[in-house]
Amino acid sequence: METQAWPRRGERHDGMRIPSGCAVAGVGSTGGRPISGDTVVCMVCAMPERANGLGAGYAAYGIYPDLADCYAFHLMYEDAGARASVEELLQAGFQVEVAEPIPTRPRVLVGAPMLWRYFLRVPERVARSWEESHAEPGGDGPPGEDDYVVRTVMDINTGIPGAFVFSSGRNMGVFKAVGHPEAVADFFMLDQYRGHSWLGHSRFPTNTPGWWGGAHPFSLLDWSVVHNGELSSYGTNRRYVESFGYRCTLLTDTEVIVYLVDLLVRRHGLPLQAACRILTPPFWRDLDGMGEEAAQLRTARVIYGGALLNGPFTTILGHSRGLVGLTDRLMLRPLVAATRGDLFYLASEEAAIRAVCSNPGRVWSPPAGEPVAVEVGLSQVAVSAEVARS
Repeated sequence: METQAWPRRGERHDGMRIPSGCAVAGVGSTGGRPISGDTVVCMVCAMPERANGLGAGYAAYGIYPDLADCYAFHLMYEDAGARASVEELLQAGFQVEVAEPIPTRPRVLVGAPMLWRYFLRVPERVARSWEESHAEPGGDGPPGEDDYVVRTVMDINTGIPGAFVFSSGRNMGVFKAVGHPEAVADFFMLDQYRGHSWLGHSRFPTNTPGWWGGAHPFSLLDWSVVHNGELSSYGTNRRYVESFGYRCTLLTDTEVIVYLVDLLVRRHGLPLQAACRILTPPFWRDLDGMGEEAAQLRTARVIYGGALLNGPFTTILGHSRGLVGLTDRLMLRPLVAATRGDLFYLASEEAAIRAVCSNPGRVWSPPAGEPVAVEVGLSQVAVSAEVARS
């Protein structure tokens, strides 16, 4: 894999604002081989005109192989009191395997909150009690460990002032902050991590403030999302997911995307491809020419009307089995895909891909509203976690 140094700040953008907003990037290996965090960082930093220092972040999959069966909670704390309250809750409801600060390079960023991570298992007695007390006739199915973890995340984020869970999946982690993308990566020492797939984002806030918890990616369980654009459907989408028990607290429209995916795929059991067609369905006028599929799409639009995403956007979704790129139905925000060998790339700009792969085998722009996806061969994953237990 070809790499190069990150662009120097101010080298290319000359203070010019690019109205199409954020930089998004993703890279994954279909063979499940380890990829250095430097790769996605270089991709994001190749688009400096899309950054303004008000937020950046990354999500990595396969970085905690020695604790792969644990839920890895990444938390931000404003003070020691918030940490004490969260740890009391976690001790009561989980088996805590590891509790430690997230490794960082001090003095790289200013104003950092307390950053801790916890590797957790749900005890059998807790899981059984949870299932018995929360089973609902005619519901989505019996609640399980994932539902218990989701409720815990929501309870912490809404009920404990000064505490915020920003990552909660297995064998993955989110790293984000207020700052430029190269500084955020340096702060979290991402050059020392290896994962089979990565997401990256450089945030240009539009309607929301820049704060550590509000930087992308947004994550719940194994799902993570980076997003360029804004959702004009946010009010409808928020009311819809909150009717299923999710609570939107992060002051951004992007939050609802990850909740919608979790609802459609994990809770309702839909294939990921079908979930994407619900989020960005064909226009009504285009259904007549789609044959037998048209009836299914009409039904889905009626049942899941509150999940339809409107507005200009590009989003890249990460999960334990791969990556998905998706644009709005008019492609008002850019997305480019490329492949080289077993590597798969997604980015806002082709230049970001060529910064790490100067001669890709194939480069294309996916059709508007149609998902482009890659799956990783998890059976072949053999990644290191150099700072997993620093």
